[in-house]
Amino acid sequence: MMIQKAILHILDFNTNMCILSQKDLDFSSDVVYEYVDKRMNRILQDAGQQTGVFYATSNYQALLQQLIGGEISFDEFASQTARQLYDILSHCDGPSSLDVLVVDFNDDADVRCIGVLLLDNKTAYTHQILDDDGAVYNKLIKHYAILPGASQKIEAYALIHCGDFSIRFVDKKRQMDGEDIYILPERLLQCTSVISAKDAVKLVSKIAAKVAEDHGGNTVEVLSKAKNYLVENAETAEAFSPQDLGAEVFAGSQAMRNEFAAQLEEAKLPADVPIAKAFAERAGRSHKIKTDTGIEIIFPSEYIENTDYIQFINNPDGTISIELKNIGKIINK
Repeated sequence: MMIQKAILHILDFNTNMCILSQKDLDFSSDVVYEYVDKRMNRILQDAGQQTGVFYATSNYQALLQQLIGGEISFDEFASQTARQLYDILSHCDGPSSLDVLVVDFNDDADVRCIGVLLLDNKTAYTHQILDDDGAVYNKLIKHYAILPGASQKIEAYALIHCGDFSIRFVDKKRQMDGEDIYILPERLLQCTSVISAKDAVKLVSKIAAKVAEDHGGNTVEVLSKAKNYLVENAETAEAFSPQDLGAEVFAGSQAMRNEFAAQLEEAKLPADVPIAKAFAERAGRSHKIKTDTGIEIIFPSEYIENTDYIQFINNPDGTISIELKNIGKIINK
């Protein structure tokens, strides 16, 4: 990733002012560049992003095309973005002040992209050094416009690929006229929204566990198989199919496969969900269980089908025993 330029605008709803910067951020300052660079690198790796495409009637896509075509400058594009966001947020119930960071950057494939980051203002305490007739003293004050730290999660942003106009975004619910809305996809971008890889994995796992439980299956075995499928699938594909996952996990039961497929359809999950290899490996690498006796065990997901290392035994009285095998050494942590 290479950042070309960025600009910061202030949407202050305490004073009802949209304060537009007339200059880009000065990247000759290492502190400024470091903040934007860390912010961008963090969100580029976010598995919680939803994906979308512009509706044919999207005004924002038309604005973006003006930028790409050279009809308007980056600064004008960023100013119009901030004005639109200010107008949208001003109609929300009790809008909070925030800064809008608009970033022009090239991705790893050297394709131009635009980032629109909504940085919520936080309230925090800081010190102030004062001079009273030659006597220096320190005062504690409350600051109402602290930006999120470079390592903190941003709750709302959009990344737009200028080559194919694909969109990745994260947003949070806001209230407008008593209704919950997502301002980025519904109001600013005017685009579709597809569930994120993180939420899709969570939902598929929940459905799989419920199907197994309803049919008297082993939920630990099912969830471990699901995680193992994600890791193996990520080796050759950039997306996973919830249907194929179910077919793999419930290979031994047609009834459970049918029930899983029916619940997927009811949940309206897409046929294929884009998933980054790094996230799939991270999500599927290990499985953690906790017993009702308070014992916690973490084990590699692929071990679930290898009784040389771990075995779950259903006892006649309805309890479960877990046997750990071939342990050469135990390390206290």
